[in-house]
Amino acid sequence: MTGTRRHRAAGPLFVAPFLALFLLLFLAPLGYAAYLSLFQSRLIGGTVFVGLDNYTQALGDPQLLHGVGRVALFFVIQVPVMLLLALLFALALDSGLLRLARVIRLGIFVPYAVPSVVAALMWGYLYGPDFGPFAQLSRKLDLPAPHFLSDGWMLGSLANIVTWEFVGYNMIILYAALRTIPQELYEAAAVDGAGAWRIAWSVKLPALRPALLLTLLFSVIGSFQLFNEPNLLMKIAPDVISSSYTANLYAYSLAFTGQQVNYAATVSFLLGLVIVIASYGVLLTANRSGRGSLRRAA
Repeated sequence: MTGTRRHRAAGPLFVAPFLALFLLLFLAPLGYAAYLSLFQSRLIGGTVFVGLDNYTQALGDPQLLHGVGRVALFFVIQVPVMLLLALLFALALDSGLLRLARVIRLGIFVPYAVPSVVAALMWGYLYGPDFGPFAQLSRKLDLPAPHFLSDGWMLGSLANIVTWEFVGYNMIILYAALRTIPQELYEAAAVDGAGAWRIAWSVKLPALRPALLLTLLFSVIGSFQLFNEPNLLMKIAPDVISSSYTANLYAYSLAFTGQQVNYAATVSFLLGLVIVIASYGVLLTANRSGRGSLRRAA
């Protein structure tokens, strides 16, 4: 009995460090931000309690709405391309047909190890209309220089940077999931006469569904929190990227440039709510499609 009690008492002790850090570094700042969002700083009267007035203002703020809409469009365009490339690379590496597979895997993953600030600066130089290599090559060939930093191209240019950064990260998740598939499934499919393409479609892709869902959820969160890349390219193309280009950049500008800390906290809370709703929508859609697949299989 004494040993059982000791084991029961040991559990909370092991969990206590995590709970303490979670409380201090996550819940406490979150609660303080929620507190700030209920106040306004005024020239006359100082900081006053306004309840949900900040939220009402934010829901009608065209800069915030345009920023969220722009990021949603970014998500719809960039994420499918990124996950498709990651899936193709993972399947190619898992096939065992590639020479120097370890070198290729490392080469695809290396961009993820590059900090996003460095990646944005590097691609900003490549996109440059004056000294960038693409512009110089175009001038040598007497061709018009591509306007990667123009209003019509900017969202695609940002999508290219993020895709370059995170394809390797998602590929590693999918590749690790492929390595956990039991070899017996491949052998059974081969006995039934399935070729490489059929095995990939009927065995590997269904087994990758949880990993694909995980990468999709990470992509939802990352897309709506887009900040570093537009923040740095704003210095190069200030006429295209404004301080409200993305919702996260807008909240940052409100807090540290406009000194509107209370309203910035409100914008951050609403952005978090958008991320929760989008993530829940992805999970709900995936669960429904999964149940539909099981019914058709039955």
